[in-house]
Amino acid sequence: MKFVRNMAFSSVALAVAAMSFAADNIKIGLQGPLTGGSSPMGVSMRDGAKLAVTEINAKGGLLGRKIEMIERDDEAKNERGVQIAQELINKEKVVATVGYINSGVSLASQRFYQEAKIPVMNNVATATTITKQFADQPENYVFRNSANDTIQSAMIVEELIGRKKFSKVAILADSTNYGQLGRADLEKALKEKGITAVAIEKYNIKDVDMTPQLLKAKEAGAQVVITYGIGPELAQIANGMIKLGWKVPIMGSWTLSMGNFIDNAGKNADGALMPQTFIQEPNTPKRKSFIDAYQKAYKVTRIPSPVSAAQGYDSVYLLAAAIKQANSTDGPKVLAALEDLKAPVEGVVTTYNHPFTKADHEAITLNMAVIGKVQDGRVVYAYDEDKKKGGEVRTKAVKK
Repeated sequence: MKFVRNMAFSSVALAVAAMSFAADNIKIGLQGPLTGGSSPMGVSMRDGAKLAVTEINAKGGLLGRKIEMIERDDEAKNERGVQIAQELINKEKVVATVGYINSGVSLASQRFYQEAKIPVMNNVATATTITKQFADQPENYVFRNSANDTIQSAMIVEELIGRKKFSKVAILADSTNYGQLGRADLEKALKEKGITAVAIEKYNIKDVDMTPQLLKAKEAGAQVVITYGIGPELAQIANGMIKLGWKVPIMGSWTLSMGNFIDNAGKNADGALMPQTFIQEPNTPKRKSFIDAYQKAYKVTRIPSPVSAAQGYDSVYLLAAAIKQANSTDGPKVLAALEDLKAPVEGVVTTYNHPFTKADHEAITLNMAVIGKVQDGRVVYAYDEDKKKGGEVRTKAVKK
């Protein structure tokens, strides 16, 4: 009987110890679309973030504690994103969250982090308004380490109007917040060059026939098609152009680098151009280490969405640096640290040197991105000069 009692006591003690250890973990939330048309971005972002967590924990964790990633699938749905944000905050007690792929989900959900005074790091969503949603409040808990739509629109317009000298462009944007907000930024950037799009067409998620939109663009005399959308519908645009026998260039937002565009469009994707913060090339030791680790961990050759994976990875390191500097997981203290990071943070996209201030919660500036091109089933540097300088780590441009 004594032996049994001792065994029972030991079991209870071990269980209590395990519960105590788990409760002592630093919980960081992660949310994005892990299923559906946006899943190449969501899964790649999650897997990149998990690599960072694994590396940090292998080196002793943060503040002597392990990081525990609490991941949720928001299915690219605004209402689901709202539910998850409340669950991560109120039930899971996360100290911060990384993620948001879809701009609409971000704009609908991140107000709960703002109210709870918990930092949220947008690592993929790009709508320009995201970091400005609460900019008029004394404290803004929303940060970003992806290239926003203002940056991407400027790059697209400079490439097509400035460099290639096109004067007649068509815009095909999906009906999501991402597509329509991006379309508005494109129109603004074109206007600054004295250009008005000859056709502006909308399509819906899961549309499989883009013929009506493409015919309008073709009949309007468009010399190039600009896309702003997410998911496999982008492939329907490239494929639809071939069916119409209409061969003009395609350029769009960074999502043209996604695996489900490249694979579904096949050879029709070749030549498509897009802004990129990261191209899957092992041209720095940090990037090589990251790519090798990703390929080994997830048994893939081509990352489904390299940009999402890299930015997901970097977002965890940025938060970790702030928590370490604050020596706390308290939201306001982590916020203050993010706005004044003392030590550089070596990431995959760049080395982040003072990436944020109180007035600027955008880690990426225009000079940091390059133009990518689809070629033979993968994204490569569009220009030799960028490829030659591919190992150069572009740092944030400081406003004067």
